[in-house]
Amino acid sequence: MAPVRRKCALALLQALALCSGVNAFANDRSVLLQGHRHSSKSDAANTKRPHAHATCSSSYVSLLAQAASSSSTPAAISLDVLADTMNSCIDNLKPEFIKNCKVKAGPSSITGGRLGLIATEAIGKDSVALSIPYDDQLVLTPDLAAKNVLEDVLPDGYDGWTGDVGLLAMLVLNEVARAGEQADTTATSSSGNSEELGIAQPKRKAECQSLINAWVKALPSPAEMSSLHPLLWNEDEQEILQGSSTRKIYRILDDIDEDATWLSERVWSTDRTRFPERVVLNGEERPCFTPDGFAWAVAIASSRSNFVDGSLRILPFMDLANHRDLGTEEVAGGTMGTFGTTRGAEIRTGQKYAAGEEVFVNYGPKSAAEYLLEHGFIPQQAKTTAVSELTFEIDPEDRFYDDKLDVLEFETYESAPMEPSQSFDVLYEPGRDGEPDPAIVQFLRLVKLGGKDAFLLESVFRKEVWGFMGLPVSQVNERDVVDEIANACSKALEEMGGIEETEEVKQQDEANENSPLGLCAIVREAERKALARTVEYMQREKEALDLKEYYQERRLKDLGLDSEWDPESADFGDDDELNYGQTRLPGGGDLDW
Repeated sequence: MAPVRRKCALALLQALALCSGVNAFANDRSVLLQGHRHSSKSDAANTKRPHAHATCSSSYVSLLAQAASSSSTPAAISLDVLADTMNSCIDNLKPEFIKNCKVKAGPSSITGGRLGLIATEAIGKDSVALSIPYDDQLVLTPDLAAKNVLEDVLPDGYDGWTGDVGLLAMLVLNEVARAGEQADTTATSSSGNSEELGIAQPKRKAECQSLINAWVKALPSPAEMSSLHPLLWNEDEQEILQGSSTRKIYRILDDIDEDATWLSERVWSTDRTRFPERVVLNGEERPCFTPDGFAWAVAIASSRSNFVDGSLRILPFMDLANHRDLGTEEVAGGTMGTFGTTRGAEIRTGQKYAAGEEVFVNYGPKSAAEYLLEHGFIPQQAKTTAVSELTFEIDPEDRFYDDKLDVLEFETYESAPMEPSQSFDVLYEPGRDGEPDPAIVQFLRLVKLGGKDAFLLESVFRKEVWGFMGLPVSQVNERDVVDEIANACSKALEEMGGIEETEEVKQQDEANENSPLGLCAIVREAERKALARTVEYMQREKEALDLKEYYQERRLKDLGLDSEWDPESADFGDDDELNYGQTRLPGGGDLDW
């Protein structure tokens, strides 16, 4: 960050943390499995992203104006109306599509929340409150995008930087286009005739399409999402988040930009009937197949998708379920129908609910940064355990680079071989001493393998070398591993040190913990704890390197050559108790030549 920009960001942090009246964050979001592809470009994305340069005072005024306008903008349609429309659609889908449904859509009980799922009857513990079958008419999946809806417009083997989330985002935009109206009434198809917007796939029954349309209209608008999700925060807030976590938001934003640019040039611009730039939805004009529309759709897909039965899925209506830490279960796969043979997703209760109470789910074990980047909020359970992400990779200039890649590709994990760049979590929680994940150490032992230890990369050891990395190799190698982890943690702490906070600013952040700056402060504090505790542990490890048992010692022990020779006992006579090794005399063996 340039010095002027750094000073500007610091001033913004101190000034905006004093600002009251910041919007609370809605929690009606679902689980995301981030489909992010790592490559050499991610390093640049960690530190560089184009910004519109502005003076600190003008940025501050802009932030205040945006906060004031977003908090005072009335909803075009009330939440009650949106919920009633969706409930009517669900009733029309029973019992053909919806087999188990003991909930309805309604305004959430969460302060500042939008919609949630409300129990329509008493529900016992460990009961199925809602189940939805895996039917392409009701569920959005990456396979549906690649093999049906977008099959004719995307090239074979398309693999965007945003991964499965990007495919889901394009499905969301397609449903927005199908449910909306053309903003530019002069737009026509290539044949000159006015046509329906979007791609009319998948084919749905009328009652299924009505539910999808009602769901699309109930989604938060881009204006609402600008205060609900970090991917749509303003640049100054994103810049502070970038410096508050090792999980870099710029990397995600650059992935979105790259995919949006490629799609705009090669797909969307070729047919503005199927891929309209703007549509009218709920009486307001919104971006659709544009970079801004794609960013909004990625945020929607990120916050509302569930990873169930091996696939990322958006489950309209079920995605209204909000998160609660205790007494809840994650959305999971199950069977339903008369004979219990239909596969689908279900919400199973972790506690009893009375009619009229909101039914909650759990979004799963994630770090504070993951919850913020994926769902736009941080639950209490994510604050208890501090987690930070570290990324390591094999140096392409390493003289043994090809050998190490060969080990990773063929000898690590058969179902999912490791890549040369790997990200790992380090964590701190009460009762733990800061010991890093053994997988980090195992990977780094291979990364740092060299010098006199390089013989382990010979082909004769190829099937065993990855197993060897599970234990200390040599004192030199182990010292390099300890230093690498400690240096990575120290570097991350140094980068976070660029955001200085006075005690007054910290207190204001705590008071407004649901504001963007408050959420950034929570992430920053949690990751500092994890990184600092890991550094302390690695310092202790470095002092105890001479106490570890290394490869050569283990090998000698396996061969029975680990005992010391006592010259005074060289005269064995008839004594069968040998002092050389455990079972043999050096040079002996009683061989019959």
